[in-house]
Amino acid sequence: MNSKVRVIIFLLCVTGISVFLNGHVLGRYSKYFFQLQDTSPCACEKCLSEDDLNFFNKSVEPFLSANYILSEDTFNWWKRLQNEARNFSTYKTTVDRLFQMFPPGPDVKEPSPDLCRTCAVVGNSRNLKGSHYGPLIDVNDIIMRINFGHTKGFEADVGTRTTHQIMYPESAMDLDNNSTHLVLIPFKIKDLEWLLKAFPTGKSYGPVKSKIKANKDLVMLINPAFMRYVHEVWLEKKGKYPSTGFMAFVLALHICDEVHVFGFGADKYRNWSHYWEKLKDSNLKTGPHPGTDEYRIIQKVAEQQKIKFYTGW
Repeated sequence: MNSKVRVIIFLLCVTGISVFLNGHVLGRYSKYFFQLQDTSPCACEKCLSEDDLNFFNKSVEPFLSANYILSEDTFNWWKRLQNEARNFSTYKTTVDRLFQMFPPGPDVKEPSPDLCRTCAVVGNSRNLKGSHYGPLIDVNDIIMRINFGHTKGFEADVGTRTTHQIMYPESAMDLDNNSTHLVLIPFKIKDLEWLLKAFPTGKSYGPVKSKIKANKDLVMLINPAFMRYVHEVWLEKKGKYPSTGFMAFVLALHICDEVHVFGFGADKYRNWSHYWEKLKDSNLKTGPHPGTDEYRIIQKVAEQQKIKFYTGW
């Protein structure tokens, strides 16, 4: 073998070794490089963040917990909603009793780059009738229903699954599914006491259900500070206080990465009523809630492509 051939073979060997080593090193470190590039907080195509909306503040705690300390100033705001006469000390004692009976913290999945937490917020509007949204609702991870919102007989339009039933004592209903969370929106201390009484004793106050069928281990309490945030920041103090449905909408933005909204607003004839009822009063409005303003805000967020809003007509 002449010297020229030997030089060529040597160069080929060196090149091969170099390519192997470079490829090996690149293989070892490329995954770290791509991980650094992947800064998305969730596995959805688009993830909600505080940068998306001017009034979106994820630092506000949506739920009460055993460790949460409500300020007396917020308590004084909250007690005026339905003329609560008792003091801050009574409130704190009642909340302490609640967390001896119910879970000390909310059952919420934390955000992760490996998760895409999808929510369906299902309102009770008549515009759901004939919508055939049922399958679109049921594919979500979290499905929130409001007050008396139910599925039986309306499955094609509203779906079959419920993971969170959001209510206050006057709108309480039995939860047939043992895996459904009872999410209470309390407007006064008496509402908190109702929760204590409705489970073990079957005794309660006024025209509300005295006993409720639900899973005690899945009870969650909306934080009065969250209610204040929704009213003052999102609604700019319009109306006396937010509707249950609008609070569910903002709650979904706080605990989900992707939000789908169904069944909000009046129907195409501008009637405000529920999908399971026959329309009796075409003059029915939204009570102390700023329903029209709430609807416009949801529309605006949808126009910014931060949520998906299904109007039903």
